[in-house]
Amino acid sequence: MNAVALRAAVVATTLLAGTAGVQAAELSRHSTGKFPIASAIEVPPGYTTVYLSGQGADPSDKSAKPMTLAAYGDTETQTRSALGKIKAELATLHLSMADVVQMHVYMVADPKLGKMDFAGLMKAYTEFFGTKEQPNLPTRSAFQVAGLANPGWLVEIEVIAVRK
Repeated sequence: MNAVALRAAVVATTLLAGTAGVQAAELSRHSTGKFPIASAIEVPPGYTTVYLSGQGADPSDKSAKPMTLAAYGDTETQTRSALGKIKAELATLHLSMADVVQMHVYMVADPKLGKMDFAGLMKAYTEFFGTKEQPNLPTRSAFQVAGLANPGWLVEIEVIAVRK
């Protein structure tokens, strides 16, 4: 039996069996190059989608005036904090960063740079994704926006994760 006929037989058997007792297929993560994001992710039937609300940083300097850039730090510091909060929230749901399939990053211009600090974002991001311990990469978009709800935030991140 050739590969095409074999695949057709597997698909037909799966369809005839229905969903009862059939295990969910694995995620397919696609990448085009060395940039640490997935170019596409295929989520097969049988997975539950979990949407996490956007997370900003916790204050890094509690002695600084609340809701100011001084209280939250630079883009790298804020990204690390926001991703740490996401990691903790996922853990309460019995998920991990490896389960993240999509990420949206909203950034405002760093007043010191006059533009969003993409390099600062990436420095913290690559501590959580594409590592030896956690190689799974999400799809991701990063946007520069006019402002965020907290005037001290430079970054807000929301993710979508899946559970098998």
